[in-house]
Amino acid sequence: MKETDAYTPIAFDPRAYGAERRASDPAFRVAYDALEDEFAALGVLLDARRSAGMTQSEVASRMGVSQPVVARIESSLGRQDHSPSLHTLRRYASACGMKLVISMVQETPVEMRPES
Repeated sequence: MKETDAYTPIAFDPRAYGAERRASDPAFRVAYDALEDEFAALGVLLDARRSAGMTQSEVASRMGVSQPVVARIESSLGRQDHSPSLHTLRRYASACGMKLVISMVQETPVEMRPES
């Protein structure tokens, strides 16, 4: 292999890309913001796995599934076509040595909500 044929990866920062596109493209901003919850959930899953120092294969082994199943769990959150069940999320959390915790926060102060 010649030196000019060497693989040279291109750095890509998805957060910077998203921030740049959100600032410059109103349609992208609307679509991106609509997926905010999914991106946050995906971030939590990836952070849990990384903080446990585990690969997808290791999480899969602890869950009793194959690695592609874990890959689908992680990728499905960004697609909205098939979100994992609470049972699956609990198993994923447990495999990472964690506990699934769900919370709701008030989005708009009660006095500012429109009357029903």
